[in-house]
Amino acid sequence: MDQMERIIIHTEGLTKCYGEKTAVSELNLDIRKGEIFGLLGPNGAGKTTTILMLLGLTEPTSGTASINGRDCTRDPIGIKTMVGYLPDQMGFYADMTGRENLRFTGRLNGLKGTLLEERIDSLLERVRMTEAADKKTGTYSRGMKQRLGIARALLCRPELLILDEPTNGLDPAGIQEMRELICSLPERFGMTVVVSSHLLSEIDQMADHVAIIREGELVFQDTLEALHGRSRHHLALRTTNNAVARAILQEKSVPCQEEEGYLILPILSDELAAQLTRLLGARNLGVIRLEERQKSLEDIFLELTGKAASL
Repeated sequence: MDQMERIIIHTEGLTKCYGEKTAVSELNLDIRKGEIFGLLGPNGAGKTTTILMLLGLTEPTSGTASINGRDCTRDPIGIKTMVGYLPDQMGFYADMTGRENLRFTGRLNGLKGTLLEERIDSLLERVRMTEAADKKTGTYSRGMKQRLGIARALLCRPELLILDEPTNGLDPAGIQEMRELICSLPERFGMTVVVSSHLLSEIDQMADHVAIIREGELVFQDTLEALHGRSRHHLALRTTNNAVARAILQEKSVPCQEEEGYLILPILSDELAAQLTRLLGARNLGVIRLEERQKSLEDIFLELTGKAASL
């Protein structure tokens, strides 16, 4: 299987403008088959707009998007047969039971008879909704609706499942349950899962690869391992005169930069760190603090998306 055969979602220069506002700008994405892919960014970054273009529900201003080689704009019906979608705000017929809602969706998609009923039973069990299946959905909690929504999205056995903020509004137990369910889907059904979220901590526990979007622009796309690789250890040094200390460190070819009252240095051996502190003392500089630090994933996320981003 060559590189393109392994790709299920491919976008080139994907752009969407609403008047003078650019919601998505020149987005280039490659998402591989069989993985859980995190589409991450602050609220309003353009994630949902990107999803709507992938689903063929809104037309891009420029650029292209394809799923399994099918153009999302020119072949929305073909896209619909391949993709299951769980929107952030989903709707069910409140006066119908969970089972009846699934049966209605199945019949709309050409499923019927024993095949439909067996598939409904299997999915209800999979999402742990068997006991509540014959209760009206108007009585369901947010978490129950989320699980029923995934069952509905899986009913036609899609190759690709897109989940928009699937843990939004859930309590900690519901989040854990949803996370476990999502992580089981590629192996269980052989599908690709795209999870859109503004919560890095959630994506970090589910995804294989991640793309981070800021104000409609792609600022990072790689494995989660590569994102963690940005979280390197460093030393933070604070002295009685950082400007003089910085000049001394540069004399000794020790790279450093100033950040919020500290000089940021690479990790040094204990021997070299001791030599530098003695040298600073010999130059009448007091070392107030020398500590080892490591950026958290949240720090990296804020750097990539802007410190004013809403989490």
